[in-house]
Amino acid sequence: MEMADSAVKGLGDMAPRALPECHATERIRPDGRPTPAFREQLRVIPSWRNLGSVVSVYLQTAAVIWATVVWAPWVWPITFVLMGRAFAQFASLMHEAAHRLLFSNKRANDVAGRWLLGFPSFTSTDAYRRVHMAHHRDEFGPTEPDIPLYIGYPIGEASFRRKLVRDATGRTGIRLMRGLLTNARSKDARVRHTFWKIMSVQAVLLLAAIASGHWWLYPFFWLAPYLTVWRVINRLRSVAEHGGMERSPDRRRSTHSVAQHPIARILLVPYRIGWHLAHHVDAGVPFRNLPALHEALREAGYVDATIEHASYPAIWRALRAEPTIA
Repeated sequence: MEMADSAVKGLGDMAPRALPECHATERIRPDGRPTPAFREQLRVIPSWRNLGSVVSVYLQTAAVIWATVVWAPWVWPITFVLMGRAFAQFASLMHEAAHRLLFSNKRANDVAGRWLLGFPSFTSTDAYRRVHMAHHRDEFGPTEPDIPLYIGYPIGEASFRRKLVRDATGRTGIRLMRGLLTNARSKDARVRHTFWKIMSVQAVLLLAAIASGHWWLYPFFWLAPYLTVWRVINRLRSVAEHGGMERSPDRRRSTHSVAQHPIARILLVPYRIGWHLAHHVDAGVPFRNLPALHEALREAGYVDATIEHASYPAIWRALRAEPTIA
């Protein structure tokens, strides 16, 4: 049964009405899906390279912390921003693990996704997986978990600014942290156990900071960036993925396409998570292969300049345009 254009009031104002025509190629079908042979090629999981990415996140984070101590206090503002970026890196690789695309070995994938990526960043990877799969099954449908993030765009300059101020000042992060803390009293034993696993990892990080002689690293350069900078990054990325789009069988109406540039890939959308339309076309494609899928989609005409935003600043300008009053 074909979906309705939009299942939720306040969505769809930014969905393109005219779509470029997709034509079949050796790699792409007329509906935009990859052909079986190309799909098989795309779905190979590069486990060893991904292991390098996980190690790299830890090395980069350790390097930032080291510089914070050695060059204190001059680098502290830079550290604060870069630690927000660290959470974006953890989240991107955790997202990959949630799709079971980080390692081909399922157990290794889930252990790394939980203990090395999810728990350090205050996230239950298993709970995220359940919610996120609902998002992929039917974007903007009845079980869409992220409607509050996407609804109402374009929202106007003042409203957009208020949201970012709430994020940057920690109000959004503190509200979400309070929600996490309530899991300590959950009636669901699995939720309680996962909560204490998250807290145990946070305790290890705090004790490591204390043992190093720099206790302040944890509250000021781990917890605080999580509550502030990371919330800003998460909102800016999320609305650029689906803000103002609508429920549709055509992913081009439910997911934005944004051209990728180096600075954005470093600070906002690490590990190729910015090729989000390609990810929604086939959610079983590992992140390293998303650029190849996107390029094939462009070659087939599925994506072109009429529906792809030229940059993240360009889509944010569109997202904060004053709504048109009928």
